[in-house]
Amino acid sequence: MYSSNAKTILFITGAFVSHSCWEEWIVFFENRGYKTTAPPWPYRNETAAILQNEKQTKTAAIRLKDLLDYYTGIIEKLSEKPILIGHSYGGLLVQLLVQKDLAVCGVCIHSFAPKNIWDGKFDFYKKMWNVFSIFKSSQKNYLITFKEWQELFTNCLLMENQKSSYKKFVVPESKALISDLHSAQAIINFRKQHVPLLFLAGSDDRLIPQKLAYSNFKKYRNLYSITCYKECKNTNHFVLIQSNWKEIADCAANWISKIV
Repeated sequence: MYSSNAKTILFITGAFVSHSCWEEWIVFFENRGYKTTAPPWPYRNETAAILQNEKQTKTAAIRLKDLLDYYTGIIEKLSEKPILIGHSYGGLLVQLLVQKDLAVCGVCIHSFAPKNIWDGKFDFYKKMWNVFSIFKSSQKNYLITFKEWQELFTNCLLMENQKSSYKKFVVPESKALISDLHSAQAIINFRKQHVPLLFLAGSDDRLIPQKLAYSNFKKYRNLYSITCYKECKNTNHFVLIQSNWKEIADCAANWISKIV
């Protein structure tokens, strides 16, 4: 049922970070024979250093629907349905695009949870209070602080690596986009048949803890669809650049090879 010769991987970036986070992953998968693409989000075709110093009022207006339409347009221009690999908010986008039947399979790395997931969600909203705060204008971007980067994205890394990664990858984020996590756009029909999905969770992820990631996976209930889950040890939220990132990429690649 799921047999395919698909060889195109579309990497989907998460919130708060630049698409350049996929640089080493692109090389890794291209060395395995895949074609890859990792397009920047709208209005983000610049380095993180430039974006951090711009007001980026256009970025502040981005909504979840805009991203879904954006990636749908990219996929429809490809010669084949792609393999989707998404991280963080990008993991949720993978789930939503799979729901639209726009992929041959999907890998969700530390995925943000859809609206209709509650187990473990309260802690997430507490951690994201600065973004959701009603006391700050939703018309402005939110640039996470270095302290938030340390605590929620790069815990376990050395201070020098936390500092260098903050400068290289962190970008201002649309507050409206984060608010859309509890909108109708972020609802998944967990009973609908779908192509294979793999959920990867991190044992040391403080933003999307294992409990929340597992709840997301466990909610899928279609008996005719493949849904897999794996918790990876010693991985924080921004696992894409950790020293053990190849272990995570290997896990995804091996699963994909068995599926497609």
